[in-house]
Amino acid sequence: MSRIGKKPIPLPSSVKYKVDGNTVLVEGPKGKVSALVAEGISLKTADGHLLVEREHDRYAAVHGLTRALVFNAVQGVTEGWKKELDIVGIGYRAELKGKGTVVFTLGYSHPIEFPLPTGIEVAIDPKQTHLTVSGIDRQKVGQVAADMRALRKPDPYKNKGVRYSDEKLKKKAGKTGAK
Repeated sequence: MSRIGKKPIPLPSSVKYKVDGNTVLVEGPKGKVSALVAEGISLKTADGHLLVEREHDRYAAVHGLTRALVFNAVQGVTEGWKKELDIVGIGYRAELKGKGTVVFTLGYSHPIEFPLPTGIEVAIDPKQTHLTVSGIDRQKVGQVAADMRALRKPDPYKNKGVRYSDEKLKKKAGKTGAK
């Protein structure tokens, strides 16, 4: 039995779900998110919790996956998801242009305009070096944060670039001078 798949998902009273074929639509105070439900997996409600059950042991491989996807959807419509990024480097910064575009200055010869997909919000601190990417879809939030990080990955020698706030970097030693 899947350890993750057995865990019940707490279902707040403000959250409603509807299974339609192989997708589940989770609706809550922050919006709507759909998640995939694998074949042979069913959802049941019992005393304020959502249970993910499988028909047969041959569906064991997707039991925990389906539970995790449904949990992410429930968590997203109640609390939301967020990723934090730091920009390190002299002259490196980001600023909002309108509501749907972030403009990065990352040491290139030109500023980089990054359009935001629907459902994603970005907050930038006054120093313009700390970004918070937030939304209700965990996959979309993570992908947007990864795309922003990919604009200028942290340099292993000077640690300059865009990185996650909780990311630990190993700094490499530079060349040693010849004697």
